[in-house]
Amino acid sequence: MPPGTAGAAGAAGAAAPVRVVAVSAGLGEPSSTRLLADRLAEATTRELAAEDRKAEVTVVELRGLAVDIAHHLVTGFPSPALRAALDTVTGADGLIAVTPVFAASYSGLFKSFFDLVDPDALTGTPVLLAATGGTPRHSLAVEHAMRPLFSYLRAPTLPTAVFAATDDWGGGADAYAGGLPARIARAGEEFARLLRGRGGHRGDGPGANEASTGVRDEYDPDTVVPFEQLLARRTAD
Repeated sequence: MPPGTAGAAGAAGAAAPVRVVAVSAGLGEPSSTRLLADRLAEATTRELAAEDRKAEVTVVELRGLAVDIAHHLVTGFPSPALRAALDTVTGADGLIAVTPVFAASYSGLFKSFFDLVDPDALTGTPVLLAATGGTPRHSLAVEHAMRPLFSYLRAPTLPTAVFAATDDWGGGADAYAGGLPARIARAGEEFARLLRGRGGHRGDGPGANEASTGVRDEYDPDTVVPFEQLLARRTAD
């Protein structure tokens, strides 16, 4: 074998990096929403590295795209920057979506951005949900607002979500079991587990999402039980 051939073959056979995209809808600068997105991306990257998998992390800050998003909503034409952000999100192997909570729901900026995503573009893409708010009373917004949004987009969401209230960032909160650092670490570990079989490609075809992530896609035609069969079972009972 010629010199260097073995090394080239090993490089060619190496797993492609996992493309992790974090979408932050924080409005401030600095922003606790962006900080939470960064922490979750770091935890996921660390867990992937422990399994010898490399992650390429890209953060999409919606704050700087607010005007472009508004123009696109009324004109139907995205700016080059917004087009690039949409392509980055829809090309991800895994998505971390983080929004501040206002009036018990996601922010208008967060929703407006995902309104511009093609309804089929995120099919099968695992999503880690996270949110920030001033009080723990907002924590259920992840379940009643964010999760249904990504269910509509046919993107399977990680069962574990992370909500960070203002008090969670304090030094005292870290002293308790199940504090924010522990929740971030747990979510990162679970998300990395879903992403290990991905990288360099998006699953295509029936059953691809379930095979690559272990998450059952309720919209997959090969996993949905036909209504006739359900009715037959009910009649037999």
